[in-house]
Amino acid sequence: MSYFDAASSAPLHPVARQALQASLDDGWADPARLYREGRRVRLLLDAAREAAAEAVGCRPDELVFTSSGTRAVHSGIAGALSGRRRVGGHLVVSAVEHSSVLHSAAAHEAGGGSVTEVPVGRTGAVDPGTYAAALTGRTALACLQSANHETGTEQPVAEVADACRAAGVPLLVDAAQSLGWGPVDGGWSLLTASAHKWGGPAGVGLLAVRKGVRFVPQGPADERESGRAAGFENVPAIVAAAASLRAVRAGAAAESVRLRGLVDRIRASVGELVTDVEVVGDPVRRLPHLVTFSCLYVDGETLLHELDMAGFSVSSGSSCTSSTLTPSHVLRAMGVLSEGNVRVSLPLGVAEAEVDRFLEVLPGVVRSVRERLGAGTGTGGSPGPVRGTEAGPPADAAAEPRAGAGAELVVDALGKRCPIPVIELAKVIGDVPVGGVVTVLSDDEAARLDVPAWCEMRGQGYEGAHPVDGGTAFRVRRVS
Repeated sequence: MSYFDAASSAPLHPVARQALQASLDDGWADPARLYREGRRVRLLLDAAREAAAEAVGCRPDELVFTSSGTRAVHSGIAGALSGRRRVGGHLVVSAVEHSSVLHSAAAHEAGGGSVTEVPVGRTGAVDPGTYAAALTGRTALACLQSANHETGTEQPVAEVADACRAAGVPLLVDAAQSLGWGPVDGGWSLLTASAHKWGGPAGVGLLAVRKGVRFVPQGPADERESGRAAGFENVPAIVAAAASLRAVRAGAAAESVRLRGLVDRIRASVGELVTDVEVVGDPVRRLPHLVTFSCLYVDGETLLHELDMAGFSVSSGSSCTSSTLTPSHVLRAMGVLSEGNVRVSLPLGVAEAEVDRFLEVLPGVVRSVRERLGAGTGTGGSPGPVRGTEAGPPADAAAEPRAGAGAELVVDALGKRCPIPVIELAKVIGDVPVGGVVTVLSDDEAARLDVPAWCEMRGQGYEGAHPVDGGTAFRVRRVS
């Protein structure tokens, strides 16, 4: 089995396993006690803090360990907002932040605060100028991830940090995906990370708060971790997290080059091996190990199951939303195709042969899923035949088109799940003359992304959408 989902959780690093096993014998006592056993544990905890702080690029007394990366985000945002409540209650975030940031923003808004979501471009990155324009005199905190967890796109943290400094606003950076590859550039004020993303044990997060940043911990007071993370420290896990971060960083430069080469191969090969594919994210400013692509006429859930049966563990869209029927908020913010989405994130040490085998298996898997959905040559002249297949019968759930007045056609796909609405659009677009219109009726949220994305990929004209009884009508004009 090839595990290609390191962005969700990386396999436990050998150094983490060794450190964890060793510290279980010595790291069980209370580090706050003055007797011998407690002093021994305090030494372990202090050494781990120093190692982690060096990797982050902060002072040891600026860093605390939390019970998870999510807890670090929640505590960091709440503490910074509370510390600057006299300035105002305005929070700025990007539209593609991890759900932990967006959930904190929603809670802040529900409590009477205000939130501005800065949009991103089609590659998934914010524009520094647009982000700077969102800052006001009442902005208490700004948040920006260092790199996106779904697409790998790196954000312009240094430029945004400069804008925040000029405005007198602290910047919190979620570095969960990038910290294993190197420190975060720029003058950030707060930083969070999660150990299991770089091969440390789960249940350890990092929260760094620079000296001079106003910060008021929320919740009942606790003497642990400078009062910023309540509860007894899991010292063995913390030691393992710090040791593995140092080990990963030591080999990051070489492994980054190797994995970037493998990902470049995937990015270049997917479009050649599979028809109607969109590779999303920035092709240059990105994490070295992650690539995301979407396939037209494919059900993402089925595609993941088929790849799993073929021996590959991959993700689809956001790990936090892949179990729902709504498109990933990241893909939605980028305005890219969401159907048939696959995220490949390679773990450290992955063999080149595993990537070769993935590229050999992928075309057949996509082809079989399309055939089951009736998306063979029956998708008409616009998308063209699926490579190597014969025309298949329409899917049982396929919508029936009905002729409209003049050069118009209406496809009733109400009640049909992605990707059926787009499949049916592709099948009938050739039935109207150039200049004619196909209207797709759908109540599937994914259609809001996928119909416009299909038009862009196929060179057809998307003319917008309007509500109808039971759903939305999407108008597509045939251009060629």
